[in-house]
Amino acid sequence: MSGRTRVPARQRLLDAAARLFYADGMVATGIDAITAEAGVAKMSLYNNFASKDELMLAYIEARHAEWLELYRARAERVTSAEDGVRAVFDAYADHASAAYVHGFRGCGLLNAAAELPAGSPGRDAVRRHKEQVESILAEHLTALAEHEVAERTAEQLAFLLEGAMTRAGLEGRADRLEHARMMADAVVERLRAEGHTTAGGTP
Repeated sequence: MSGRTRVPARQRLLDAAARLFYADGMVATGIDAITAEAGVAKMSLYNNFASKDELMLAYIEARHAEWLELYRARAERVTSAEDGVRAVFDAYADHASAAYVHGFRGCGLLNAAAELPAGSPGRDAVRRHKEQVESILAEHLTALAEHEVAERTAEQLAFLLEGAMTRAGLEGRADRLEHARMMADAVVERLRAEGHTTAGGTP
């Protein structure tokens, strides 16, 4: 029995959609291309997803889960606030360094959101992902600063991260993310030096 046969049709469709949506865009990718890439009949797609819109949302949710796994793998080695912030940046660098059909094209979630109308479930899912990333940064920074300062700094680092991802995607390489991580290191070091740690925080 082949490896493809053992993989459930739903997963094969999601995997195929992930490759094609990232490489060619969601709107430009038709159902026929997805089913051909997955090696399943068109009816199989509609047996697993009510519509292409539902498949696109599933793709976005899968990308979010994929990033969380990259972050958690990095976070296992975190021993300080600085390490925690680096883990977030490194998880994005891991994403950028993965193998793609047409190379790295930036944040797959932002690329997807750019194709969707305002208020759509997919855009809402991308927004929640970005909010969670910023919240994770803030959680790490609370070891160094009071809540308000940690949140404000997390917002700055999130903007730095998004800018680096955009430039890295345009240039098709991950070194912009390495530069951004070094900038983030400087921000966190300055925060520690300023001594904003709360009474209950642990540097």
